[in-house]
Amino acid sequence: MKRSLLALLALAVLALSACTRTVVERVPAASPAEVNIGTTNPKADPIVQVVRKVEPAVVNVTTDLFQRSGLGVEPDRGVGSGFVIRPDGIVVTNYHVVEGASRITVITPPPGSKRYAARVIGGDQTADLAVLKIDATGLPTVSLGDSAKLRLGQQVVALGYALALEGGPTVTSGIVSALGRTITAQDPNCRSGCQTGPEGVSERTYTDVIQTDAAINPGNSGGPLVNLAGQVVGINTAGDTGAENIGFAISINTAEPTIAGAIAHPSAPVAYLGVVGQGVSPSLALQLDLPVQTGVVVLSVVAEGPADSAGIRQGDVIVSFGGQEVTSWQQLGGLIRQRSPGDEVQVEFVDATGAGTTVTVTLGTNPLPQE
Repeated sequence: MKRSLLALLALAVLALSACTRTVVERVPAASPAEVNIGTTNPKADPIVQVVRKVEPAVVNVTTDLFQRSGLGVEPDRGVGSGFVIRPDGIVVTNYHVVEGASRITVITPPPGSKRYAARVIGGDQTADLAVLKIDATGLPTVSLGDSAKLRLGQQVVALGYALALEGGPTVTSGIVSALGRTITAQDPNCRSGCQTGPEGVSERTYTDVIQTDAAINPGNSGGPLVNLAGQVVGINTAGDTGAENIGFAISINTAEPTIAGAIAHPSAPVAYLGVVGQGVSPSLALQLDLPVQTGVVVLSVVAEGPADSAGIRQGDVIVSFGGQEVTSWQQLGGLIRQRSPGDEVQVEFVDATGAGTTVTVTLGTNPLPQE
């Protein structure tokens, strides 16, 4: 994915490449010894059969986001993968795939690809897991396996949207090279759930990780690692850019409690204005030549989001929200979260000429529950 993450393991650099209790029924995995690997008949080839079974449930996860830099706030885009585990639109991916997103879009594979707006309903930032919900029914799904039953040398298949290439997911195959690994991955874009590494860069630590020689490339993050029964045994997470044939996946047994918890207790939808802003101070007003001394200056606007649709533009200063004076970026966020998606709110702003305008904004749904 575009927001590539680099991981360190034994001085090698890893790249994060590329997420009532619901019980997912497991079925026994096929033994590698029971499969005829030497056939040239596609109908009998076990890899082909696995891909046919799993591919319809592997989705592309794209994000719109804003990156703060020395030049201000700039729009950016992220690409990763995910997989559908319930026909009513429950998708699992890595948290770093959706972190900081102003919009999350899930795209089903061809033929007949469809695009769905998604939001995070749960997960674990520290474990790099995210569970998404899209408004859909009747979706193809993939079942969860038992990663505790994996054995060294067992064949596995990795699927995902590597390198953001069009035309459906990429498939690679290999074996389980090691089990129970612990790796540390650099994530300079991490906002929470990370620690600071020796180089001053944020890092994530993954435990009980599956090592495989199936290629895991940028964009594969969040896609499934499956056994020959077509069951998910891992979530693709990292590839080693300093060595060949080394990739890593979070074991599904480690992730399953988080997935089940998100399904059983999904986060409530959070209202969303669709802007990135900064509180106005006298010094900032002087620096940017703003017409007012207080409020929130709009640094970026989410295209086709609630604010954009209402006519709020970059450079405008929001001075009132729902009849309350706006004094800081944090306070504006609090006022937004007091509302519900779909609420209509009067927003007053001042443009660069000093002219004041009041518009009615229909709030949307934040793709992230805490941002």
